[in-house]
Order: sequence, then C-alpha cells, then structure tokens
Amino acid sequence: MIGRISTLALAGGLAFGAPAFAAPTAAQVAAAAKAVQPRVVAWRRDIHEHPELGNQEVRTSALVAKELKALGFEVRENVGKTGVVGILKGGKPGKVVALRADMDALPVEEKTGLPFASKATATWEGKTVPVMHACGHDTHVAMLLGTATVLAGMKKDIKGTVVLLFQPAEEGPQAGEEGGAKLMIRDGALDNPKVDAVFGLHIGPADAHLLNYRPEGFYASSDRLTITVKGKQTHGARPWAGVDMASVAADIIQAMNQIAARQVDVGASPSVVTIAVINMGMRQNIIPEDLKMEGTMRTFSTTRHDDLVLKVQKAVAAIGDRYGAKAQAVFSQPYPVTYNDPALSKWVKASLEKASPGKVDDNAPLVTGAEDFSLYAEKVPSVFVQLGGRKADVPAATAPANHSPFFDVDEAVLETGVKAEVFMALDYLERK
Repeated sequence: MIGRISTLALAGGLAFGAPAFAAPTAAQVAAAAKAVQPRVVAWRRDIHEHPELGNQEVRTSALVAKELKALGFEVRENVGKTGVVGILKGGKPGKVVALRADMDALPVEEKTGLPFASKATATWEGKTVPVMHACGHDTHVAMLLGTATVLAGMKKDIKGTVVLLFQPAEEGPQAGEEGGAKLMIRDGALDNPKVDAVFGLHIGPADAHLLNYRPEGFYASSDRLTITVKGKQTHGARPWAGVDMASVAADIIQAMNQIAARQVDVGASPSVVTIAVINMGMRQNIIPEDLKMEGTMRTFSTTRHDDLVLKVQKAVAAIGDRYGAKAQAVFSQPYPVTYNDPALSKWVKASLEKASPGKVDDNAPLVTGAEDFSLYAEKVPSVFVQLGGRKADVPAATAPANHSPFFDVDEAVLETGVKAEVFMALDYLERK
C-alpha cells in the first residue's frame, strides 16, 4: 500500500500563500520533491512489477487517474485509448504548459533479479510474450505523479494551467492498431485548454542526475519496415525445386547493411537500417513459401529518409526477382525527428540547472532512438530532455541500455526528475 503525504508536508511546512500569489521558490520545490520521493519510488516499483504493453495499460491508467483525482486534478480518461490527461488550474490566470510521461512496457523477459521484477506476460501480435519496463516508462509515470503531487500542493500560487499527459503506446502499437501520441492529439490532449508548450523527460543509462538535450533535431525519425516475400515451397533436400527463403533472407540483410554503410554518406547525416525479426518455416526439411522480415529505419532528414526508402524498396524487389519470388518492402508507423524548439531550448537550461546544478548539458549527441513525443513537438513548441539514471556501481561502458532485459536505474535520480519537471512547468508559466 502506497501511503499518502499531506500537501502541507509536501510543502515542507511552508506556507505558499504568504505573500499572496507568490511564485513557489526553488527551496519550496526542492523540499516538496524530497517529501514525495518515497511515494515516487513506491509507484515506480508497483508499476514496474505490473507492466502493460501498448494500448493495454488498463491497470496503470486506473492508478494514474485515481491518484490525480485524489490530488484535485480535473481528469480525462480513455484519451488515445488508455491515456489519461490531468488538468490543474492555478490560482492565477496564465499560459498552459504540458508535461508528458509514457506508460507502456515492452515484450522483453526481465533479467534484473530485482525483488519487484516483472513476471507478467501478455498477448502481442498473436503471441504470448513476457513483459518488462525495459525502457524506464515506469519511472516516467512515477515521476510525473510525483510532479502532480508537488504542483497540487502549490496550486493557488501557480500562474496558469498545467496539463499532464500520461500516454500509452509510445513504443508503437501492434500491427493493425493505432496508438500513442498520434491518438492522444487526435482525442484533444493538446486542446481544451489549448497547450502553449510541452516538455518531456526520458530516463537512460547516462551518469546519474545528468540532464542533457540539444536544440533542434535530437532523436531520429523512425519507420517500421516490413518485408514480405512470396516464393515456392519445396523439400529441404531439393532446394532447386523451389525458392530458398533462407538465402533470400540472407541476401536482403546483406543488402540492407550495404545500403546503410556504402550507398549513403554516413558523415552528412546519420541513418540506420536494421532487420530484427525473421519469420519463415515450420519444419526443418521444408523450405516454406512465405517469408516475413521486420525492422526499423532511423534518419535525421527528409532527404535521407526518402532516399533510403527508395533504395530499400528497389533492392528488396530486385532480390526477389533474382530468386523467382515476389518481394516487397513497406514502411509504416513513421515518427518524425524529435525537434527541440531552439528558443525554448536556450531558455529551459536555467530551470534544469535548478534541478541538477552543474549537471546540465545542452549539447548532447544525436540519438538514433526515436520518440513519438516528436508528434507533440510538431504541434507546439517543445523540449525533450534525457535524465541519467546509471547506478554508481555500474561502469558506463557496460551499463545496460534501454530495451535491455537488465535495464535498471538509480532510484535517487527520480527526485531530480520531479524537480526538473516542476521547475520547467512553473518557470514557463512565470515566463514573460
């Protein structure tokens, strides 16, 4: 059972109303973040032990809605399927700022050995799979609930409105479904009230308490790549009588690697093409008729994106023709480049410095990972920030990255994350 902490305790016993309508101070924010930290850790562990895949976040969203309602937020549920929007109107009129946390887990079997490790399974694209919060979304939800708690304790001294976006399916919905930021936006998550700016925070294996980001393009664009091949089934002892799908698959993979490394200028703009799933066959002595391969493509420019799509589609079709098969490459579920507004990026550094003094880097390297936070950034000025969460006893060179079955974080950094979110929201609302 997660215990409750009064808003007075969260404020560290400080009276925010004296003088009337005084903006909360940095000391008040720090005290409130420290007070809520035990609950943030408890939320994180509870959500981590009970992960849910994209568009299946029923338990998580119910927990979020319950906590927000108890804090006095206006709550909208079932936004973008299982998403939750919390609205906190401050004591003074002003702008509207949004903070976003993603809620979904991944089809990964956990190997951390944590006492609250996931043992959950779920159905994903017709298969029963293990489920784990291998990307830190459990911490994102917990930190934003902590932020909600801190802000609720300061409500009457907030100038404007804070909107909290608890989003499902950031990792992408399963084939044949829609979800994520796209549906949240379609369901009005940025409207009523109309949001003026959005901030997001993502935990990772960098140095603990480091907050890093960069202006303009930060995370890559992403496309889901699906390759289908229709050939001719034959006995494994007579491959010449049909189409050898294993050879087709091998040639396609080699072609993808060759395109990414030899047919585009890797110095001009980073790009990645990866095949991660190969499905074919049912028996060791039957060469099947069908082959399906799945992967991802990451780029940082429209020109590179369009060039790679054309090259991949031509190569796949040509390989199919060479073997006497019909092969096709289809790109879907695109995420654009995560773009940090330059002016907002410059401004937000001071807020982040208050959250983690001396540990803010506003010139982070490009990230070939992708984020559907990018869809919010296409609508309103936004900044997406990374929070380092590596444990002190884990060497940087061997720290498990996001999506690893060993991914874990130093829970002490959650307090830093809460402070960062609170400062970004409050400072933006006070911004002239």
